Amino acid sequence: MNIPNTITFARILAVPFAVWLVLNDSLETAFWLFLIAAISDGVDGFIAKRFNMVTQLGSYLDPIADKALLISIYLSLGVEGYIPLWLVIMVVFRDLLIVSGAFFYQAITQNLSMAPLMSSKINTVMQMAYGATALAASAFNWNIIPVLDIASFGVALTTVVSGALYVRIWGKKASEMENDHMKSHTPHDESSKGRL
Repeated sequence: MNIPNTITFARILAVPFAVWLVLNDSLETAFWLFLIAAISDGVDGFIAKRFNMVTQLGSYLDPIADKALLISIYLSLGVEGYIPLWLVIMVVFRDLLIVSGAFFYQAITQNLSMAPLMSSKINTVMQMAYGATALAASAFNWNIIPVLDIASFGVALTTVVSGALYVRIWGKKASEMENDHMKSHTPHDESSKGRL
């Protein structure tokens, strides 16, 4: 594994520790670990592109690491009451929807290419920023509830938009596949019908 993939893999390994820290009320340590993990998401991408280290493994590992980190942190923060459960449900459902669509597309076509949409990248940044802010507010007793309330709606908006765009893409791909399937089963010579 090259350096960017090693950083990404380390981010995946940080997930259970971050969750354990949140559930055990070690919020300050959880905040710093989450912040480092969030920053590493940009670092591995920068190194991979800057030094031509982009690999197929990395293209799969990076979104897996992001989703594992965000879903785990949001679930643990939601369970502990630090962020609203409706936002947790929205974030988790959106990611499950995208992962399911990708899984079925790969299972059917064996031709999945990992190319995240710009809306998805923006959503990931928003989710990371909100998660870090919520952790910091709880860890350092910041009274910024109005800020968190506004930020939660920003996360919700980007989550819905990016999720809807992925659903549109999967729907279009499914429709194209169905049309191709129907064409391949359509007789080419209509005049041959009824002949012996």
